[in-house]
Amino acid sequence: MTNKKIAYLYLIITFCAWGSLYVVSKFVLGKVPTFTVSFLRYLISGCILLLVLRTKKLKKIEKQDYKYIFLIGFVGYFMSMTIQFMGTKLSNASLSSLVNSLNPITIMIFAAIILKEKLTLKKVFCIVLAIIGVYIIIGGVSGNGQVVWGILMSVTSVITWSFVSVMIKRVTQKYDVLQITTYGIVIAAICTLPCSGYELATTANVQFDWKVILALLYMGLVCTAIAHVLWNKSLSIIEAGTCSLFYPLQPMVSVLLGVIFLGEAITAKFILGAVLIIGGVVFSLVGNKSNNEEAVQCKVKKEA
Repeated sequence: MTNKKIAYLYLIITFCAWGSLYVVSKFVLGKVPTFTVSFLRYLISGCILLLVLRTKKLKKIEKQDYKYIFLIGFVGYFMSMTIQFMGTKLSNASLSSLVNSLNPITIMIFAAIILKEKLTLKKVFCIVLAIIGVYIIIGGVSGNGQVVWGILMSVTSVITWSFVSVMIKRVTQKYDVLQITTYGIVIAAICTLPCSGYELATTANVQFDWKVILALLYMGLVCTAIAHVLWNKSLSIIEAGTCSLFYPLQPMVSVLLGVIFLGEAITAKFILGAVLIIGGVVFSLVGNKSNNEEAVQCKVKKEA
């Protein structure tokens, strides 16, 4: 129970950090190209984690597990996060973060496919409800088509990240969480470097003032190094579905900070879409949690 409470605290910190990431990245992406932001973010966090990793005695990665480490680094940290940044740049922080609240639903789907977890009728209903919420938000977006493309990129990021989260759940049962996180981030930094080099060579107006540098340090330390370690640690302690219960915290933090710092507006359709998405997620996970508790109680009674 104590470990679970610690995991819950980790998750609160993680999703508050990830919620702020949308707002900070929206500011930085106005001055620095997308891949360069990703590279610097991973470079900063990778250096910090490697220093910490040197103080730990680690288990050697077995040859057959290399592919999972690469998958986490390339698909999860490089591909998914870069697409997320592009989605944020084309739309806005609040929309991107809200679409990201679909993660619990997609995690359920991948858990059913990969981990053979049961996908109930209630879960299917919640998936449909959340998709309707996203459709309402997209339908209510004003402006040109780039905003819609931004949202579609955010959805793609959700799908790839959810898949990798299920894989992280499996790998962290075997290896140290800090080890897996660090290796994944280093792989992501290596993959992003060529793209960043091309961007810097072809982009004219790149601004590295003190505000951008501070924002990049915050993204690297808090939103990447600390947040990813705590997320992976939480996955190693409790079930992935329980971890995903905390996802609604992220859009709430993002929307609040977006209104305060970026002056983003909240429309009626945005609120309706938010209610459907977050309502579907919470209804699904709370119901699933209740079922798990009942199953445990029944098991205890049988044993008694």
